[in-house]
Amino acid sequence: MTGVEVRVLVPEDWEIWRDIRLRALLDSPDAFGSTYEREVRFTEEVWRSRLEDRDSVSVVALEREAPVAMVGGYPDLPGLLHVVAMWVAPAARGRRLAHAVLGVLETWAGARGLRLHLDVNRANAAARRCYERYGFVPTGESHPLRAGSDQVCERMVLGDPRSGP
Repeated sequence: MTGVEVRVLVPEDWEIWRDIRLRALLDSPDAFGSTYEREVRFTEEVWRSRLEDRDSVSVVALEREAPVAMVGGYPDLPGLLHVVAMWVAPAARGRRLAHAVLGVLETWAGARGLRLHLDVNRANAAARRCYERYGFVPTGESHPLRAGSDQVCERMVLGDPRSGP
């Protein structure tokens, strides 16, 4: 991917994270557990704090210094990093940017002895195909997208779900 930089964000990158996150929430509201209406009110302090947590990670792909893909992760179960905030800008889709940011996330997690798992909206067939191509497999677990939603998310794990964390 010539001309694309993929990197882990630091607190000084808070504006990059805020801008791509808000774009993602507007573009694909049913892909996230949070909402644009909630996060647009966040202060600089909140955005910075999300990037200061050493146990969590936020990754972005930049093309000509503009953010075009993102993913985040945080440890939530023993041995696992929960993949969240996955999004690729519509104009940049189909160029393997999702795999590029997932690769950096997987490397970060692996250095900490963590495997990846995620939740994908069952109505988002394109995202599910992307994750399957990367190597994620369903676990059979599911839950609502967010409180009060009739949409269902399915848990997937990278690799064999029977092998444990």
